[in-house]
Amino acid sequence: MRMLSLADRLLSSADQALRAVAAAPHAARPNPGWSTPAANLSNADRRLSGSLMRVNHVGEICAQALYEAQALTAQDPALREHFEHAARDESDHLAWVSARLRELDARPSLLNPLWYSGAFLIGLAAGRLGERASLGFVVETERQVEQHLAGHLERLPADDSASRAIVEQMKADEARHADDALAAGAASMPSPVRWLMRAAARVMTTTAHYV
Repeated sequence: MRMLSLADRLLSSADQALRAVAAAPHAARPNPGWSTPAANLSNADRRLSGSLMRVNHVGEICAQALYEAQALTAQDPALREHFEHAARDESDHLAWVSARLRELDARPSLLNPLWYSGAFLIGLAAGRLGERASLGFVVETERQVEQHLAGHLERLPADDSASRAIVEQMKADEARHADDALAAGAASMPSPVRWLMRAAARVMTTTAHYV
């Protein structure tokens, strides 16, 4: 197979950005929410689920950008494949959450291009720090996302079994991504970096809940 040049990879990254932000995503795996019984949610519960799933949708937009940028900067083909494999799981998540937003008559965040751009730049910066640091960034990101999703499982309406099934599968996948990055030799992130990542995530999730 022909090795892609830097120009090819940049064009591929641009195409991926357009697909993540503007196109209808497609999943390789079945949507976990479609195997659950339909529920008649109250208007208040529907609005709450829609807001929470919009936040999750933003998280998946950012995940696409982060993994794409880290794959772009990876020098080791095996590491690049590691990031690309994780990105494929995140593509499933994006498709599932997009479908659930439509079912809930909720819209995605209006700021998705901004979220993608910011996450892509962060991913580039992480990739430039070296392989172990880049993998460490994955571990910390995925652990924080795992905690975030656990919080959503506590807040989602009990009757919204479709959203809950999607979030549960996403949470399991994020934990696996973190474990895989650790096994690949991830370095631990310094405490100030972890704090900054949490602060940035808090701004994003709070904003995306409404906008």
